[in-house]
Amino acid sequence: MSHFQIIFFSFLLISLVLLAAFFSCAETALMAVNRYRLRHKARMKKRYAIHLLQLLKRPDRLLGAILIGSTFANVLASSLATLIAFHFWGDNGALLAAFLLTFVILIFAEITPKTLAAIYPDRVSRWVLYPIHLVLKLLYPMVWFANTISNGFLRCMHIRVGTHSVEPLSREELRSVVYDTTGKISRQYQNMLLSILDLSKLTVDDVMIPRHEIMGIDIEQPWEKMVEQINRIHHEGAPVYRGNVDQLVGVLYVRSVLQPLLAQNTMDNEVLQQLIQPPYFVPEGTPLNIQLAYFQQSHHKMAFVVDEYGEIQGMLTLNDILEEIVGDFTSSVSAGKRIELQPDGSYLTEGTVTVREFNRATEWDLPLRGPRTLNGLIVEYLETLPRSGTAVLIADHPIEIVQVKENRVKLARIFPKRV
Repeated sequence: MSHFQIIFFSFLLISLVLLAAFFSCAETALMAVNRYRLRHKARMKKRYAIHLLQLLKRPDRLLGAILIGSTFANVLASSLATLIAFHFWGDNGALLAAFLLTFVILIFAEITPKTLAAIYPDRVSRWVLYPIHLVLKLLYPMVWFANTISNGFLRCMHIRVGTHSVEPLSREELRSVVYDTTGKISRQYQNMLLSILDLSKLTVDDVMIPRHEIMGIDIEQPWEKMVEQINRIHHEGAPVYRGNVDQLVGVLYVRSVLQPLLAQNTMDNEVLQQLIQPPYFVPEGTPLNIQLAYFQQSHHKMAFVVDEYGEIQGMLTLNDILEEIVGDFTSSVSAGKRIELQPDGSYLTEGTVTVREFNRATEWDLPLRGPRTLNGLIVEYLETLPRSGTAVLIADHPIEIVQVKENRVKLARIFPKRV
């Protein structure tokens, strides 16, 4: 073997190792690239993303081209290394070349390029896209032949490559994606996205205004009393009833209709009854995302939640659902309710506050399964009627009953978790 041949074969050997490294890098990068980010780029008319998606539609062809190229590079490199070593050291050199080349290929053509591609799959995939596309065209006959045989074996196992598609993300997987955006989007937007994903878990019972807290208009009261009731309404709509909410007549949209008329002194009992609209009822247990769709499809902005016997259990407005997604529209938890931070780190709160409202305001984690309100939660754990001064431990949070009214917890102090 001449001096020129040795130099040429050595240069060719190094080139083949680099080529094997390229194919290893391309294989890992193209298989690890973020498909959802790629689709987003394709919708933005990025040419490289469109070409990449076309390649990834048939992973059998893509992998066929890469592995054929990689195999040929490794086999030819092994043959050249053996030839050069045999020239210098004879039979013993051939064995030595096998060991040395195995180590070189493992480090420089496998581990290093694949690690690089796994860390930066998006960048590397853009770099290898067009060379791989060219290799696929040049080796297409060989790729077709190899894929025909391998796909035939897969069909024997009832696997059809042509019908393969990327599985959509589940709701929990989407939650993980949103959690991974920490630092990329604001905490507020992240919470909104998580709340939207949780809508299907919640029902109207979780966010409705309980029956005993419904503020409405009793049309059997004198007109002056009715005006006072109208002025106390905090929602856009108000239920109208006779005597109590069980005798529901309908709904009045206070801000958009009543307040302008009252300001002009043109409102009286007779005009008010003409403005009443029929009530809208929903069964308890209705998922919140379905109820939101109902609100979107109809002109109603308020619904009354009824049980299996048709009795009203609570009231739900469109704003209640929106607040579940974007947070409270006001600084207070809700009208007339208190959650006050105390100097010792505890919270003084009313028993009518829902557990979800308390957790959202404090970022604590009192149990959500079971009773909706703090009063119900405390009574469930006590298993007896509450008394002032009684304490209970719930989810490692010491809770002291401060005030009781009509056998219900009116005021409670909730302390941070015990360390």
